[in-house]
Amino acid sequence: METKTTALRFTLGKQSSMAPERASTERKLNEEDEDEDSVKIDPRVKLMYLANEGDLDGIREILDSGIDVNFRDIDDRTALHVAACQGLNDVVQLLLDRGAQLDTKDRWGSTPIADAIHYKHDEVIKLLEKRGAKPLMSSMHVNHAREVPEYEIDPKELDFTNSVQIDKGTFRMASWRGIEVAVKKLEEGVITDDDKVRAFRDELALYQKIRHPNVVQFLGAVTQSSPMMIVTEYLPKGDLRAFLNRRGALKPALALRFALDIARGMSYLHENKPEPIIHRDLEPSNILRDDSGHLKVADFGVSKLLTVKEDKPLTCQETSCRYVAPEVFQNEEYDTKVDVFSFALILQEMIEGCIPFSAKQDTEVPKLYSASDRPPFKAPAKLYAHGIKELIEACWNEKPAKRPTFREIIRKLESIHNTVVHKRRWKVRPLKCFQNLEALLRKDHSSSSTRSSTRSSSSTL
Repeated sequence: METKTTALRFTLGKQSSMAPERASTERKLNEEDEDEDSVKIDPRVKLMYLANEGDLDGIREILDSGIDVNFRDIDDRTALHVAACQGLNDVVQLLLDRGAQLDTKDRWGSTPIADAIHYKHDEVIKLLEKRGAKPLMSSMHVNHAREVPEYEIDPKELDFTNSVQIDKGTFRMASWRGIEVAVKKLEEGVITDDDKVRAFRDELALYQKIRHPNVVQFLGAVTQSSPMMIVTEYLPKGDLRAFLNRRGALKPALALRFALDIARGMSYLHENKPEPIIHRDLEPSNILRDDSGHLKVADFGVSKLLTVKEDKPLTCQETSCRYVAPEVFQNEEYDTKVDVFSFALILQEMIEGCIPFSAKQDTEVPKLYSASDRPPFKAPAKLYAHGIKELIEACWNEKPAKRPTFREIIRKLESIHNTVVHKRRWKVRPLKCFQNLEALLRKDHSSSSTRSSTRSSSSTL
């Protein structure tokens, strides 16, 4: 039987994690090798076969014969790619010790560590990272240009030259197409953390659903390269937490206006179609101020759709314990009313000028809520417009079903706000009327004096 030399391509085992239509490609290539006995394998490709089989002695022998450890087949794959795909830690170690290059890309742009990540070989990932490998692929990478999302931003367009850390979380300020933006990065080091990658994808999916004046605006994302990023509008005035730290207790009219902004943004989220969005981390540092002085709800890192079931409960490391409803930490079923509970605490804080249970540690507060304790009302009664205390108490009711919806909260707040504004106008009007009357009297007195003086002069003449 006639022998032949194979094309210099490795065709067995797991293929590149980024190769399009891998299954059909493998079948086609394997058909070319139907009669293995009649095929003379090139020694360089044989290195890749030995790596696939985990044959350490065979690998040492063929490398000692002078074969290049970094040989690439026609798909630009190396033996290290093959070993990483198979999850063969000992082979990876040997190849690295013999000079294998860490970040070589195959024809589809995949590196050995990217392949290891795709096939979830944790030990290989750790070994490659320890040697200095960087994950160059994104877990949201698509195979064809037509599949790239419309919101995709080229990371080269993001300028971090004058970047500064923004008050909240992992957001940084950057420049993009002539404007300042806020950028949330999923750091390269956590791309192997399934939970964090899943949370990033969920947050991105939620941002795409949201368009409202009282919710921070989503501008785009980087998903086709690492690190992945979410880009939103940048609000230089900072968050409500920083504002309250500077100002303390707010005047009733301003507190009501802020409360309306928050309630309108939350009502929009809760009435999202087809499924309500639960924020789950509504607290002052997640509420931003825009240039006009209005508020916008932000940061959906732990938000979720109502029907999505959680595998594990939230922790104090993921959210602010002081503002979370007791049913969340009690591992009970919950709905949008958890955000209503958080809203009540924020509204009270704006009037009181201090955080809920300020004398207690963060981790102690959930126990107080579970025991039906609520922050006391200490501010003077004049700071609580008529009906506000009752609204706050209704919003933090122990039974979630009895808490009002944000649509009901908006109606109540608008009524209270109109009353406060009306009273302020009536306080101002009498003073202005008195001032105007006084001015008229002075003018009339001045005119009378002038006329008397004129008559006196005429008489003398």
